[in-house]
Parts: sequence; C-alpha cells; structure tokens
Amino acid sequence: MKNVLEVDIKVPNQTKYLSLIGKIGEDIASTLKKFNNSNPEELAYHINLVITEAMANAIKHANRNDPTKEVHVCICLSDENLCIRVYDQGQGFDISKAKEIDPDPTQDHGRGIFLIRSLMDSVTYEKCSGGNVLEMHKSLKKNQLPSQS
Repeated sequence: MKNVLEVDIKVPNQTKYLSLIGKIGEDIASTLKKFNNSNPEELAYHINLVITEAMANAIKHANRNDPTKEVHVCICLSDENLCIRVYDQGQGFDISKAKEIDPDPTQDHGRGIFLIRSLMDSVTYEKCSGGNVLEMHKSLKKNQLPSQS
C-alpha cells in the first residue's frame, strides 16, 4: 500500500492566516523523510511559498477580501506526488493570460503565479462547484543518480 497523507483546511478569508497555513505545508514536507524525496528542507520552503502565494491570490483577488468568503486548501502527499489545491469563491480568471516571464521586481504584484509555475511541475486553474480551484502538482520521484561509493 502506498503512503498517502491528506490535509484539508478551510480558512476565513483573511491574510492573517497565511503564515499558519504555510507553516502547516512546511511541517507536512518534514514528513518526507518517510517518503521519496532527497531534499525535504528545500521542498518545505517551496510548499510554504506556493501555498501562501496561492492563498494570498485567492483572498485578495478572487474573494476580493470579502470576510464572508473562505479559502479551502487541500494538500495531498503520496510516495511520488504532491498535489496542492486552493479553492476560492470568486469569479475566476484566465490563468493562461498570467505573465509567463519574471515580473517587474519594482511592482508589488504579479509574482504569485510566476513563482508557483516556477516551483511546481504543473499548474491549472478551473471552475468548480462554488468557485474555482488552483491545482498544483510536484513530482517527488527520486532522481536516478549513479551511486557514488
């Protein structure tokens, strides 16, 4: 049987919860010593970053800081794959129109989707029941390196 860990969190639509959920993502990555990954510390940082960026976008842009809405985060970790889903209750947007190049560093916006795409293997954003879901995947398969004696 494969090892599978799933964490499902619903958070009020407030940015004060970003670091808490990012930390949960980091803690999940610390379990990777039991899974198939050679660098859990780096992955922990990346998980924190993509979760907080995705949540910030959901809170500020999709849910428009509306306190009556919530953000739903689902993190699923298996032997070979990490899947993070961030659900919002907004109108959605066309992710294909998000910048593919490194955004202007002098701007205070526009980096989230770029960073997420840079750190994850696949990223989709689609309509779902009650809103939209940003789905991010990362392969955790060990690199096939020659053994060094």
